[in-house]
Amino acid sequence: MRSDNSLENSPSLSAGIVIVSAYLKTLPNKPGVYRMIDSKSNVLYVGKAKNLKKRVSVYVNPERLPVRIQRMVSQTASMEFVTTHTEVEALLLEANLIKRYTPRYNILLRDDKSFPHILITRDHSYPRVLKHRGAQNRKGDYFGPFASVWAVNETLSVLQRAFLLRSCTDTVFANRTRPCLLYQISRCAGPCVKKINEEDYSSLVNEAQEFLSGNSQKIQKRLANLMQAASDEQEFELAAQYRDRIRALTRIQAHQDINFFDSINADIIAAAQDGEVTCIQVFFFRSGTNFGNRAYFPSQARNEDIATVIEAFLGQFYARVLPPKSIFLSHEITNLQLIEQALSVRAEKNIKILVPKRGTKRKLVNHASSNAHQALERRLAESATQRRILESLAKQLDLDSAPDRIEVYDNSHVSGSNAVGVMIVSGPDGFIKGAYRKFNLGSAKFDKNKSGERNRKNIQSVGDDYAMMREVLTRRFKRAIKEDTSREEWPDLILLDGGKGHLSIAKDVFAELGIENVTLAAIAKGLKRNDGKETVFQINRKPLILQPRDTVSYFLQRIRDEAHRFAIGSHRQKRSKLIKRSILDEIPGIGSSRKRALLRHFGDARSVAEAGIIDLEIVNGISKSMAKKIYGWFHDNR
Repeated sequence: MRSDNSLENSPSLSAGIVIVSAYLKTLPNKPGVYRMIDSKSNVLYVGKAKNLKKRVSVYVNPERLPVRIQRMVSQTASMEFVTTHTEVEALLLEANLIKRYTPRYNILLRDDKSFPHILITRDHSYPRVLKHRGAQNRKGDYFGPFASVWAVNETLSVLQRAFLLRSCTDTVFANRTRPCLLYQISRCAGPCVKKINEEDYSSLVNEAQEFLSGNSQKIQKRLANLMQAASDEQEFELAAQYRDRIRALTRIQAHQDINFFDSINADIIAAAQDGEVTCIQVFFFRSGTNFGNRAYFPSQARNEDIATVIEAFLGQFYARVLPPKSIFLSHEITNLQLIEQALSVRAEKNIKILVPKRGTKRKLVNHASSNAHQALERRLAESATQRRILESLAKQLDLDSAPDRIEVYDNSHVSGSNAVGVMIVSGPDGFIKGAYRKFNLGSAKFDKNKSGERNRKNIQSVGDDYAMMREVLTRRFKRAIKEDTSREEWPDLILLDGGKGHLSIAKDVFAELGIENVTLAAIAKGLKRNDGKETVFQINRKPLILQPRDTVSYFLQRIRDEAHRFAIGSHRQKRSKLIKRSILDEIPGIGSSRKRALLRHFGDARSVAEAGIIDLEIVNGISKSMAKKIYGWFHDNR
């Protein structure tokens, strides 16, 4: 083991300092963003500065830098700079660049999934209510974000029961001639078949909008009055409909554990820290309603204090989520006013960041903090359990230490068609889904060498599981040898789904590529292919028969099953894409627009194939020369 100060006198660190010092001579005393880049043009770090020259000068004094930053400087081969007018602009640019490059030395928010919203469309006379995720380009009213798809689905179910809004597509709406099942079970007002006029439907839409804006109590009172009036008029069927709508509203209100007493829009952000792990818990409140919460565990946050992690989180989180008017934090941060200004610029409205000390808002922050601590405890417990399992695995497989990166390989095909190979990755923190890889496998092609012997151009042979595994491993590690010379993302253990034959293939591939110091193993099911009776094969070792109730056995089953899931899912996805392909896709020069025009005119691809040149010329976007080309494709060239 090297000491903490071992980098201070290293040649690579000295070289990095020389490179950084050279940039200092021309750097301005202005706000901006800088990038530190390695010899392979990978961005190591993105930072913002109020004064670029002053900030970058910190990196030329190694005795003041932690070992992690010394390592970053030692890997720096070049730097890039962007000056900005203000520090606020620098902060916004920094967040965007971190999101784009995911530098390894920045604190990173790994979860980049967009949050779901509810959309009430405004591009149709009878608006539709639906779940929406992604860019908000469609005309309409968006409500959210919701912390989970479950919360959106639950709210949509209530909207259908309480307000009877349609959920069908515009195409289905335009072509219906009789009411659908949703109308029959009182989940839709039936606007498609004129069971409700446009004015009354518009009233339902406005009520739903009020409900999503936090005025559920007002709507509930109105429905109660209407139910009573219908009952007084002895219109009991109508009264029952109002009763069911009130019940639907009551149902979702019962799910709100904590709420604001006023219709406020705010995010509650609380953090908890234990050792090298930080958990940030975010609660979403919109119009006084709790829209759920989500926990985050930023990476590269070791040795950083909790305020620094929160500050880095805010910049990246709100680079992809529109901030509400108020953000309540559990801890004070250094650049609070600067981040307020940056978020206000991004949202085009005034954003206020507060650290409540008392009252209802403080209770909400405390509630979020409690959830953050609980989530952190669960993560640490899971990590400790995972580490013990990996240590036990290392002992059973005779590894030097617990593996930090396990790669599992599997193939999927049907009689050799649509063959796909996959790699999944697991480590101390569980599955690393961002590292998963797919390999589309083609048919075998041979050519003859000078001796007349056949050589494979493409390693894979149709239906040959061994050859497919050879192709996957060859492609994976040829690329690794070329691009990952430092072996930072190389596995400690490779697990193949198969038996001795697959292990032999892997051994041959590694011998051909000259790869050493990677443990190979293959896992096969028992004679009756039952879980719990697996056998692990290793090179020059006796087969290891796993005990049915052993934790290592469960762990290996789980990661192998994950490889199965990913392989089968990838195969089905590839097969479905092929099924959706049309014979028109094979014609050179026929893109999506021309294909669409032909199908609209003729109805299907077979009619296009049977059409004459004159008929083809009539189609919008098809010239005489293109019509001849299409006709020739189906006749002359076949």
